[in-house]
Amino acid sequence: MSYRNLVALIFFTLSLSAEETLYWPDKHGPTLNGLVPQDDLKKIPLYWGDKGKNIAWKTALEGFGHSSPIIAGDKIWFTAANATGTKQFIYCLNRINGKVIHHKLLFENKNPELLGNRINTYATPSCVLETGFVYVHFGTYGTACLNSKTAEVVWQRRDIKARHFRGPASSPLLYKHLLILSFDAVDRQFTVALNKSTGEQVWLTKRSVDYKDLVDGKPKREGDYRKAFNTPSLAEIGDHVQLLSVGARAAYGYDVLTGKEIWTVRHKNMNAAVRPLWVSEHQMAVINTGSSRATLLGLKLDKSKKGDLTDDVSWTQKRGSRYCLPLYFEGNLYQITHDGTISCSDLKTGEKHWSKSLPNKFMASPLLIGSRIYMFDEFGKTIIIEASAKSFKVIAENEIDAEVSASPAAADGALFIRTKKALYKISHK
Repeated sequence: MSYRNLVALIFFTLSLSAEETLYWPDKHGPTLNGLVPQDDLKKIPLYWGDKGKNIAWKTALEGFGHSSPIIAGDKIWFTAANATGTKQFIYCLNRINGKVIHHKLLFENKNPELLGNRINTYATPSCVLETGFVYVHFGTYGTACLNSKTAEVVWQRRDIKARHFRGPASSPLLYKHLLILSFDAVDRQFTVALNKSTGEQVWLTKRSVDYKDLVDGKPKREGDYRKAFNTPSLAEIGDHVQLLSVGARAAYGYDVLTGKEIWTVRHKNMNAAVRPLWVSEHQMAVINTGSSRATLLGLKLDKSKKGDLTDDVSWTQKRGSRYCLPLYFEGNLYQITHDGTISCSDLKTGEKHWSKSLPNKFMASPLLIGSRIYMFDEFGKTIIIEASAKSFKVIAENEIDAEVSASPAAADGALFIRTKKALYKISHK
């Protein structure tokens, strides 16, 4: 997305009536990059948590889920599930007072596959929304379009099947008339685009990489090395838009309208869960290739870039983030790893300006508010730093007594933080 179009999109979402405003329509905001609109800079508090200071409300939740809150008008949407995955729900809360508007059972599953880990849940993919509709996704367990006024189901699909093996986690993406879903499971690996109005398939593209994992003709560990949990992103390149998508062993660029593969970058990792970051002003894609031992790489793109681009990568860094979306600000890239390493690098070269190790663990993606980076650790602490290439500088620290794994959202001068048991609204009272 070009800088001009990005600004226009933010202006458009802020200029709509309160009933229609798409404050935070995607897990990473209106521009898919963790950027909070500039108007919220002076409104969002620097401090909260001490005996309820600047906590407008706290609403207790039932069930489990890592899905992030998304917000339109006065409604906040997210999903939840019971611990065994036999029941999956949609939640809708009032943004102003935190009261529950809808807590609706969407899908029931007789024999859901065991997660096989202590990290994932059966409600990890986040929703996406547009004016009038909410799109809910639970991976192989079902996808649905809901009327945002009534929470009634407009259409649903429960026939797009894949064996996730560690549970679903990839969130959907909206683009024009398409709802785009990623399935990088042990038995099938593909991206599919549905007509957002009907749920009918528009295109489906299989991953093309050779996983090189066959033993006696069968994939190792039942196909475990073929998994990924990536949410795709968009890149406006010339007069075309590409879908940026990361799977096991390769990253891809697709024509977003047709699903045609344009380029690939081969890598050696699996379990990619970090969304690609597109920096339009530099035409640079920042790609994380997998989990803790993954690589972070910068890939310059233009209309001429096609085919295998593995040897055309601008730079690489070892030990990319496992969960957190990197942030871009004024020529620099900021990254948070799961084990608490914060770094600032030059976007063009990948050269690090500084790196700082903290005794914190992070799953939630950070937010960029003006020149401040809000980082949310797993145990309820928020560390706010200055986005500066000169040094690591903490501006403020805050704490709530709760575990945080979902990426927070922002709307109309407030932060919304989902913990394991509640949703908090942080704002000046």
